[in-house]
Amino acid sequence: MKKLLLIPLFFVFIISSAQIQKNNKSTLTIETIMQDPAKWAGTAPDRIFWCEQSETVFFNWNPDQDTLASLHAYSLKDKNISKVELKQEQQLPGRDESYNSDKSLKVYSRNGNLFLLNIKKGEEKQLTNWQQRASSPEFVLNDSQISFMLNQNLFLFDLKSGFMKQITNFTTGNERPDRNGSKGKLSWLEQQQMDLFKVLNDREAMSNAREIQRKREETVEVEQISLGKKRLGGVSLSPTGNYVIYVTYQSPEGSKSTSVTHFVTESGYTEDRNARAKVGSPERRVEMGIFDVENNKTIEINTENIPGLKDQPDYLDDYPDRKPKDNEEIKDREINLVGPVWNDEKDQALVVALSLDKKDRWILLLDPATGELEILDRQRDEAWISGPGIGGYSYSAGDIGWMPDGKSVWFHSEESGYSQLYAVNVETKEKNALTTGKFEVSDAFISNDKKSFYFTANKIHPGVSHFYKIPVWGGEMTQITSMDGGNEVTLSPDEKYLAFRYSDANTPWELYIQENKSGVEAVQLTNSTTEGFNGYDWRIPEFISFSAEDGTEVFARIYQPEKPENNGPAVIFVHGAGYLQNAHKWWSSYFREYMFHNFLVDNGYTVLDIDYRGSAGYGSDCRTGIYRYMGGKDLSDNVDGAKMLVEKYNISQEKIGLYGGSYGGFITLMAMFNHPDVFAAGAGLRSVTDWAHYNHG
Repeated sequence: MKKLLLIPLFFVFIISSAQIQKNNKSTLTIETIMQDPAKWAGTAPDRIFWCEQSETVFFNWNPDQDTLASLHAYSLKDKNISKVELKQEQQLPGRDESYNSDKSLKVYSRNGNLFLLNIKKGEEKQLTNWQQRASSPEFVLNDSQISFMLNQNLFLFDLKSGFMKQITNFTTGNERPDRNGSKGKLSWLEQQQMDLFKVLNDREAMSNAREIQRKREETVEVEQISLGKKRLGGVSLSPTGNYVIYVTYQSPEGSKSTSVTHFVTESGYTEDRNARAKVGSPERRVEMGIFDVENNKTIEINTENIPGLKDQPDYLDDYPDRKPKDNEEIKDREINLVGPVWNDEKDQALVVALSLDKKDRWILLLDPATGELEILDRQRDEAWISGPGIGGYSYSAGDIGWMPDGKSVWFHSEESGYSQLYAVNVETKEKNALTTGKFEVSDAFISNDKKSFYFTANKIHPGVSHFYKIPVWGGEMTQITSMDGGNEVTLSPDEKYLAFRYSDANTPWELYIQENKSGVEAVQLTNSTTEGFNGYDWRIPEFISFSAEDGTEVFARIYQPEKPENNGPAVIFVHGAGYLQNAHKWWSSYFREYMFHNFLVDNGYTVLDIDYRGSAGYGSDCRTGIYRYMGGKDLSDNVDGAKMLVEKYNISQEKIGLYGGSYGGFITLMAMFNHPDVFAAGAGLRSVTDWAHYNHG
């Protein structure tokens, strides 16, 4: 019955769309909107980075509409943009990089080899020349040596002598089990042979004696660390070189991926390709271990003292059969350990524990000598832990680091309801908020001189992002960018200039540059849009908010015809992804929908684009507003938006439709089945019709 109901709804929508195109009053067409945007709209610059001397900005760009974008460079000295030749591009430092303490030297890998750059002189020195692939180089031991990964093991390169030393000895695979399943023991047949034949015993004794003698004569062999079926996720050496912390992960047994059939293929045959795991699939486990370099042994991390491991989620109150019985021992919840972040001065590391049920995040201080953990901060959310700078997956530590005093740690928390910066002293455990307010902070980092924080925040409006600076221990926020919209900043190495992508609601991203000062004018470097794109007068929507049925302020943007029809038609667009923002003042990732909305307005429609409950940019209450009830407040926000159109914008109650893809398709279907009195038509594109078949993340 439900399927029969859907058919006429989509049929009506398709017929209406076809009718609009037939009587189109716009210079836009659906064919224009749906074609490759690079061909008629242009390609925005991206992948921005600076040269080490802060004299040149590099970026990918395609103003000539070639098959692929190419690397371009802007010189601050010449004030010119030029395409980077392939030979020059190949000589640029790799992005797998690290700096020494005063940022006078940089080490990086290029094509698997290690290079050292003297930043002031601009001189490059090749450290290795081999066919292997070194990665993750870092300055260690007071910048006297460089650590790097090679063949899944950690090595040290002494800058003075050029001597290389292997630090770890990770091995993969398992020992062969005997017929009873035990490991490391002789099988029953091997044992019988040893029992029956004296000559075999004599041979073994001789072999063992020779092995002992060999080991005495050789240098001490680095202890093997067997990974088994686990994979190495990362290796990090302590400042003194005494300890290595390594992270492993393992895809759970029994997990099964879905497959997607591709019909348009080079072979001409349909091809099945692996896709995501479904909801309820076992999660990836992330573990952490310690290797004591000096004593050549491994140390286990003790997680028993993490507070709240046995705390059960509140939702179990609704499922008494699933709650532990009074006399039943409550098991510790499963966690992942991620990190580390070493203290620069001593063998102390920050690690983050994340519960697999997504309810808790613990920031912990690790003593590598003992494997003991000490709690610094715990954030709990009965919905799920997430938010800017915090992460949202069970294997991401988020943005976290040491403060300049070496005794405090900075991190993000939604303790106030919005992602803000905090610092906690590892000795006194005193915690202070570095930023406060009903806005979100993201992309934070400490300046070169350790006196300031830089970050992005939507302080002046949820749909406007600006680049800010504050004193490192908190204080007044200084806004550095000035143009309202989206500002994606890349700071120069000397921190004197900003190179940033900027866009507003009706203009795609372009590259700008300005001095790192408040109140100075930014200079636009690129013009990426085509004549065809510029020939249409794209609308800047009106940015509004309205009150939902529960009193919550809901933000949206609305597009209106110049002379709206009395009791005219309207379309509501429902963005996808759930946790995503679209009622903002910068160029939308839904650029085709934005163009389609202009097409609709040309043809007399009012269009409303709502950041319903569950959207990003508005704090934790909005983010978690859909918890355990998708199709609840997220749907009612769209219903309340429709009512507002009728009451405030002279829209006919009989002429409101809505559409969206993925999560937006789900909301569309929920709206059609639950509120047919509100919505006359709907188009659910690539809809999620059963959450059991969505992907686990």
